[in-house]
This record gives sequence, structure tokens and C-alpha cells, in this order.
Amino acid sequence: MAKSLKITWRAAPEAHNYPAALSYLSLLYTLQKAGALVAKLKRARPSAFKAKDIFRASGLSLLGVSNTHVDKDRQKLRKGLKLSPLLLVRDATNGRVIVADGYHRLCAVYARDEDAVIPCRIV
Repeated sequence: MAKSLKITWRAAPEAHNYPAALSYLSLLYTLQKAGALVAKLKRARPSAFKAKDIFRASGLSLLGVSNTHVDKDRQKLRKGLKLSPLLLVRDATNGRVIVADGYHRLCAVYARDEDAVIPCRIV
């Protein structure tokens, strides 16, 4: 996809992004800790980082276009629809950033422009 097409973002995460983050984080932490992290994410100020830096900090692999969720987000990009900011958690113990919500959006944006600046909330 051409870099010249502008990526548009919502001003804040959508309401359903927080339960998705809770579901994922509860696999890594106790439900109480996961809930506390999500509460902090709801209060976190907006930040922004380059797609390539989020990938490097997270240690995640890039999902390809054959992934249906990535493809749906790529279609949103093509149509100029706004994407939700990512929800990120700093895991100081392991020296990584956890993508609590937005992995597929991250992959779709990275495939288009690895230098794209992605809005997020991070705690």
C-alpha cells in the first residue's frame, strides 16, 4: 500500500478495546493486576511511537496479510477509516512492551509504513 495514503486515528481508544486488553492481560497477570493495568490505561495520557519501535520493544512477530484481522485493518486503512490507538503496557521485569490491544492494527500499519507514528496509551 502506498505511503502517500494518510493513516487516520481516533482521538481515543474505543470502549471495546479495554475489555479486549483485560482479556489478554489476564492471561499474563492475575485478574486483579490486569484490571488495575486497564484502569491505568483508561487514565493514561496519549502518546505516540513509530510502528517499527513498538515492534522492536514488544519482540512480537509481524503477522502477514493472510491474517483475517490484519486484512480487515488494512481494508480500513484503504477506505480512510479511523483506527483506534494501541493500548501498551511496559513490562519492566522482562524488558518488553506488551501490546494489550491493537496487535492487528500495528501489523496493518507497519506493513504500510514502518515509520508511521501510532497513537497509543501506555502504562
